Amino acid sequence: MKRLLKYELVYLATPYSKWAGGIEDAFQQAAAVAASFLKAGVKVYSPIVHTHPIAVYGGLDPLDHSVWLPFDATMMDFAEALAVAKMAGWEQSVGIRHEIDVFTKAGKPVYYVDIKEKT
Repeated sequence: MKRLLKYELVYLATPYSKWAGGIEDAFQQAAAVAASFLKAGVKVYSPIVHTHPIAVYGGLDPLDHSVWLPFDATMMDFAEALAVAKMAGWEQSVGIRHEIDVFTKAGKPVYYVDIKEKT
């Protein structure tokens, strides 16, 4: 985690739409991971943590890519690095693959972080 302290903003990739426990549990897991980053002093942006409540409480479809992808693209532009949380299913996630591709093409670093999932 110390290696991420040097960045002004780290974008956190976590599984969501196909998470085995459903999207509400995916949100809770992502929130716990983001909290661990903040506790370690890493300034983190999580698209799941920051937008899931907006979708739920704002009456938006949490899986509507036409709403979320443009917003996520802007945040990826601002972020200096990507942290991929190695949670169950991360390697099969189409969204995480997209985020890795965007950061790689932009020449920004990608870090893979071992995560203890809450149970």
